[in-house]
Amino acid sequence: MNNAAELVAYAKANPGKLNYGSSGNGTIVHLTAELFASMAGIKMTHVPYKGTALVQTDLMSGQVSILFDNIVSAMPSINGGKLKALGISGAKRSPLVPNLPTIAESGVPGFVSDTYFGVFVPAGTPQDIVLRLNRDINRILESPDFREKLAALGAEPVGGTPEKFAAEIRSETAKWAKVIKDAGVKLE
Repeated sequence: MNNAAELVAYAKANPGKLNYGSSGNGTIVHLTAELFASMAGIKMTHVPYKGTALVQTDLMSGQVSILFDNIVSAMPSINGGKLKALGISGAKRSPLVPNLPTIAESGVPGFVSDTYFGVFVPAGTPQDIVLRLNRDINRILESPDFREKLAALGAEPVGGTPEKFAAEIRSETAKWAKVIKDAGVKLE
């Protein structure tokens, strides 16, 4: 398989043959695979692990078929020819592997699973403090040195307003709640 479209075609032609490893029940790795399966209209069997390093080992030996992992931890195995990357789960290509298409580009239109980090303060923090923190954080995010350090980790600073971030959290919460409900995900 060379891309998401070929993976989906294989899964449809071979029902029940694909399994995927994750870093555990309810993790973003688990939910990303469930989102992929749902959007692609395929069925895969979940094999939960305690971390993705163990999944990578079993993926290389053929014990599991698929792993949705972050590009930074997978790069050594990809560069060493031990794993093959089929696509990026984010909304756009990664600067670390610019020739690797997104999953949306290569077979599952609309598919996006991004991981992001944010800064939170306690509810009731005065608005002037929130705005000052936001302004200072946005300034740091624009720093060329900081951007370069994040790029080396496969991350891209976004920044924005507290309102934009709150809207993103609401949207992502609804998206993942649906994946959890539809897939019947239970934490153990």
